[in-house]
Amino acid sequence: MIKSRSTQQHWDIFCTVVDNYGDIGVTWRLAKQLAIEYQIQVNLWVDDLHSFSHILPELNPKQTIQCFYDVTIKQWNTPLDLDYLPGAVLIEAFACQLPDIVLETINSMHRQNRSVPVWLNLEYLSAEDWVDGCHGLLSMQPSGIKKYFYFPGFTAKTGGVICEKALFKQRDAWQKNPDNRRQLFDRLGLQGIDDEDTVISIFSYESPALDALCRHWQDSGSHIDTNSKSGNKIHALLPMGRSLNSLKAWLPELDSVKPGDSYRHNKLTLHILPMTDQQGFDRLLWSCDFNIVRGEDSFLRAQWAAKPFIWHIYPQEDDYHLIKLRAFIALYCHNLAPDVAASWATLNFAFNQDGTDTIIPAWKQVGIANKSLLEHAKQWSIFALNDADLASRLVQFVENS
Repeated sequence: MIKSRSTQQHWDIFCTVVDNYGDIGVTWRLAKQLAIEYQIQVNLWVDDLHSFSHILPELNPKQTIQCFYDVTIKQWNTPLDLDYLPGAVLIEAFACQLPDIVLETINSMHRQNRSVPVWLNLEYLSAEDWVDGCHGLLSMQPSGIKKYFYFPGFTAKTGGVICEKALFKQRDAWQKNPDNRRQLFDRLGLQGIDDEDTVISIFSYESPALDALCRHWQDSGSHIDTNSKSGNKIHALLPMGRSLNSLKAWLPELDSVKPGDSYRHNKLTLHILPMTDQQGFDRLLWSCDFNIVRGEDSFLRAQWAAKPFIWHIYPQEDDYHLIKLRAFIALYCHNLAPDVAASWATLNFAFNQDGTDTIIPAWKQVGIANKSLLEHAKQWSIFALNDADLASRLVQFVENS
């Protein structure tokens, strides 16, 4: 049954879960920030609560309505079988198809000359130049309702990037105290990691380049040059997931691999991690010396960790993902020394193009330039915000609309 009372002040966000965690990771962070920092009542409609529960362990996949962090999470079934009460804002995340009854409801309101929600299509994050011109564009629907395209991005002309207001202070406090890293590793059951060892988190898709890196690491160690680390041992932290498919030669039968397992190969030790909530994932990235991440949410959190990283971007038809990667690299490397920028770019392209021949020389060069990359990573996290995060710009956009 659909309630059709006058528009309320709450926001509705609809999200279909794609690739397990990417889309829901972004929308869940946004919903929490809107609720906590702006006191907005948010309904987050999700079609796959089971996958969602991997990053929100408290979530009960069998319960249709529940509340966490002041966000009301609702099971999105097809057809929609929960009440939909139109609010102030309606967000379809990443061009998901809104339920028919939602469209019918707002179209009916429009025909009756009643105020309809501000309707936004939240798009994927991109550093491409065209995003500046497309952000905020109006798409007039056949019914006469206005829908806006909201594009996250790294420039002042875009919709910004997700970053909680206190995040950088929390990160700096965490990284300042080495006991935080030690205690986190203890809680995760990680054994044998000394302070001088290099620790790398790996949350990627399948890539032969990952196997090539591990073969290099087992014989040569990390090659990462820092002021504080003199050791050569490397620890690779891998959550249960797709990265493991590239490391079958390093593991027993994948069906027998479980969180808490570790496998030592000369100078390299592989540690299998359990899935964690978003706060735990942030702290993991803050605690590692290098992060290999994928998708959009993890990609952005690696930047906020202020550590060197590789972005394994989701493969697209006709290699369009490499265009998106090239656009980000050009922006990210703008103020880097040319030789350092070239090495980091080569490393990222090698990982994304199965460059088993080029990834090892690039890794060595990036390791030598690690100090410069680390300094750059800290400055980049400040620059990328462009004075306002996505939630702040989104609230302002809605007010202006």
